Amino acid sequence: MILVTVGAQMPFPRLVDAVDDWAGAHPDADVFAQIGDQVPVPTHVSHVPLVDPVELRSRIQDAELVVAHAGMGTIITCLELGAPLVIFPREGSRRETRNDHQVATAHHFGDRPGIWVADSTASLCDLIDRRHELRALTPTAPETSPGLLDTIRDFIDA
Repeated sequence: MILVTVGAQMPFPRLVDAVDDWAGAHPDADVFAQIGDQVPVPTHVSHVPLVDPVELRSRIQDAELVVAHAGMGTIITCLELGAPLVIFPREGSRRETRNDHQVATAHHFGDRPGIWVADSTASLCDLIDRRHELRALTPTAPETSPGLLDTIRDFIDA
C-alpha cells in the first residue's frame, strides 16, 4: 500500500491531486490518503480527512511507500520505523505554507538513506513508479538520537 499524508494542519491539494491522477493511471495500485479538509476530494484513492496518530503509525509501518509533505512528525516516524519516504514539500511561493521551511527540511533530510525528495509533480510520479526499487531504511532507536535533536535545533535556530 502507498500511504499519502498531508499532516493534520491543512490540506495540500497539489500533492493529493498529483497522487490521485497517478492512481487513476494505475488502477491496480493500493493507495490510501490522509487529505485534511481538501475539497474536492480525490476520486482514485481511498481517503479520510484525518487519521489518529496510533493508526497513522500503524499505516506507516505497513506501507510499501510513504508519500508526504515535509512534516517533522512524519519524517521522524518514518525514520523510526524504517519506512521508505518520498517527501513532497509545500512551497511558500505557492502559498501552500508561510515560507519555504518545508523545502529546506526536505533538502536537509533528502540525502538520508530511505528518503527521496520530489521537487515537482513529474518527479513525484516518477518516484512512485519506482517504488519497488526504493529501499526502506534501517529503523532508528525508539528514542530520538542526540544528533538528530541537535540537527533539528540548529535548523530551527537558523
